[in-house]
Amino acid sequence: MAKDRSSGYLSMLFLLEFVLAVFFLATDLLTFYIMFELSLVPIFFIIGLWGGKKRVHAAFKIFLYTLFGSVGFLISILYLFMELGTLEISSLMYLVEETIPVAAQKLIWIALFLAFAVKIPMFPFHTWLPDAHVQAPTEGSVILAGVLIKLGAYGMLKVLLPILPSLSREFSTLALSLSAIAVIYTSLVALAQTDMKKLIAYSSIAHMGIVTAGLFAFNIEGYKGAVFQMVSHGLVSSGLFFCIGSIYNRSGTRQIADHSGIMNFAPKLGFAFVLFSLAAIGLPGTAGFVGEFLALAGLFRSTEVFAILCTTGVVLGACYMLYLCKRIIWGSPTGNIFQDIELHEAIPIFTLTILIMILGLYPNLLLNFLR
Repeated sequence: MAKDRSSGYLSMLFLLEFVLAVFFLATDLLTFYIMFELSLVPIFFIIGLWGGKKRVHAAFKIFLYTLFGSVGFLISILYLFMELGTLEISSLMYLVEETIPVAAQKLIWIALFLAFAVKIPMFPFHTWLPDAHVQAPTEGSVILAGVLIKLGAYGMLKVLLPILPSLSREFSTLALSLSAIAVIYTSLVALAQTDMKKLIAYSSIAHMGIVTAGLFAFNIEGYKGAVFQMVSHGLVSSGLFFCIGSIYNRSGTRQIADHSGIMNFAPKLGFAFVLFSLAAIGLPGTAGFVGEFLALAGLFRSTEVFAILCTTGVVLGACYMLYLCKRIIWGSPTGNIFQDIELHEAIPIFTLTILIMILGLYPNLLLNFLR
């Protein structure tokens, strides 16, 4: 049984890696769409077969949300192919605005935006993510936060904004409003969470709100900040989920109230958790700072009102992450006491800490590729 479970689990992970590789290399809209949708299959089985008690509900929720959100995407692809005879993204960048009627362009923009917004997820399409994270196994949460929710933002960057730039500017107020609401609302919701994993899930929605705000700032700082934030959030959130997974494997609970003083009996785990938390709130010297700073700087150049709103969300983010650290890492051990992380856990965790510090201290290693 364990062998079958292990082989099936690894098969889904390898399938997901293949799908993601093809997705990021796709140059035509049809391949892009197929991989965009196919990425649902492995994560559906990873959560549905190897998740928590409510895994089936969470798996179907993510599947149906994303599937229905992408119906318009498929219709738009069929329409573009019938009208233009090509689905090469490089060609669509020049043909769509010149050839397609404005009314049809607006419908296509809405369809693409909806598909990507559900995947990110943006407010108000975000409710599937906390459930998915809570029910997913640790590896599933790492992949979900590290890569899968970036597919929507990548889709906006590669498809939506280049193909329909004029309409993207016209609808930028809508996108920025949803981004600002996501940043503030989910940060407030995170403050009320009692489950560590659910708190980080809501923080992921807030961080992705910074990404979409940077994209719709329409300047180089915003674009660079959005991409850097995607990379840094992938590293930071993966690290946090690894740490929470290690805690859960030892104590059998993710409740914040059941843990205290981890630094006293598991210093390596405690140190890593603190570093990931500081990176999540954007401490200078970590990768989390660079992406947030650039995205917000670009947003300030574009619109001060939305920049101030998103900055408020960043402050709230510091509140819930510092509260989480203070509650479970510091103080006297009054809850579950367990052994520190072992070598097989320390390798991925400290690899992520090194990458976060390197990108924080030498951001040009990534920024030079974004010119």
